[in-house]
Amino acid sequence: MIKVWGRNTSSNVQKVMWAIGEMKVPHQRIDLGGAFGKNNEAPYLAMNPNGLVPTLEEEDGFTLWESNTIVRYLAGKHADRTLEPEDLKTRALASKWMDWQLSVMGPAITPVFWGLIRTAPEKRDHAAIDAGRAKTTAAAKMLDDQLGTTRYLAGDAFSYGDIPVGIMIYRFVQLMPERPAMPQLDRWYQAISSREAFKEQVASVPLT
Repeated sequence: MIKVWGRNTSSNVQKVMWAIGEMKVPHQRIDLGGAFGKNNEAPYLAMNPNGLVPTLEEEDGFTLWESNTIVRYLAGKHADRTLEPEDLKTRALASKWMDWQLSVMGPAITPVFWGLIRTAPEKRDHAAIDAGRAKTTAAAKMLDDQLGTTRYLAGDAFSYGDIPVGIMIYRFVQLMPERPAMPQLDRWYQAISSREAFKEQVASVPLT
């Protein structure tokens, strides 16, 4: 049975857990990081020198870190490639959106999340939060435009490309209830948020 080291409130851990839920891979998740600590202790740093979560540990001792890489690895290994597109170009499109989450959407929404969820009201940097809102909205508009041409981010089928972005859009919906109309994004979000693995691994976990 594989192990996933990391607390379930981490968006990066949620990526891996959502993928595991889609593929129904037997697993054990071990709380670590945040309030649980231990991520900067020697045993964990031997697996992941970044001290971040998640880390995948397999039965044979193989370890892997970086959440998007873990998702792609597991998708290629398990469940007849349920999440990994068979076509090379479609697979590249899915991977592109995973990287876009890291380079664009994640940095845009992080000041909003930290400002509203992890900072006391009297200590909030409202200028940073507002700037984050504007950048997040612009990134979401990009998604809305893309989803006007394809059902899911990489094409007409759900894939691992939808998972990291889907978690960011969950936070976008929760943190920014007043936002511009984006009908294609709303259609896609309704589809992904109705999936059982999303409900179990993402929607059921409070933003903290």
